[in-house]
Amino acid sequence: MSLSHTPFERLRQKLEDSELECRQCGFRDTDGGWRVTTTGSRVRYQFACPSCSAVETREMRL
Repeated sequence: MSLSHTPFERLRQKLEDSELECRQCGFRDTDGGWRVTTTGSRVRYQFACPSCSAVETREMRL
């Protein structure tokens, strides 16, 4: 891992490495990833299951 990665990039990578399984249906998405958005005071990571369309959200407040 490069030292130039931000803490947010490292968290997204951690989520993508370990949490791409849908909690609703159990589908394991090997091609997907977490989408990251920010409002300035919050960083939101979302994973949308391609099988059942469930959305899992993780949010960090700054």
